[in-house]
Amino acid sequence: MRVLVVVASKHRATAEIGDAIVAELRAAGLQVRRVSPAEVRTFAGVDAVVLGSAVYMTQWMESMRALVARHADVLRRLPVWVFSSGLAGVAAGGEVPDPARASALVRGIEPSGYAAFKGRLDPGALGLRERAVTRLGSAAEGDYREWDTIRAWAREVAGELLAHAPAERPLLLR
Repeated sequence: MRVLVVVASKHRATAEIGDAIVAELRAAGLQVRRVSPAEVRTFAGVDAVVLGSAVYMTQWMESMRALVARHADVLRRLPVWVFSSGLAGVAAGGEVPDPARASALVRGIEPSGYAAFKGRLDPGALGLRERAVTRLGSAAEGDYREWDTIRAWAREVAGELLAHAPAERPLLLR
């Protein structure tokens, strides 16, 4: 089963989450590739998709929003899982609101599942404007990503895919 993981990440934190998801899906025996939204021309030959984006100012990155809008018809016909990353500073155990749930664009592709993961805020990686915005919003710096939660979600996605995989198709295609 061929899975395409598409990740929009500005400062690598969300890309690293995408890499952890790819590792779990591969460990389950799926053929997986991670790309950025700019690299996607078509979803031909793909059996399932995972879409993930960093969240800025309560929205997914523009590159991911544009990809979903451009390919909505195809994405509605594929099994799709969605995740958001960001909102650094959410208290441990605190609920992370997921902007994807509120987005008509994302709801329109009817994803099989959602996840919202805490992110990382490294002021040293930010530009002047970004640092100003994070100061105004009193965002706490640090790495709040919960790797066990991320990996567990990826294993759930893999389990759902394997449960519905056609029997005649080999699953291990590295």
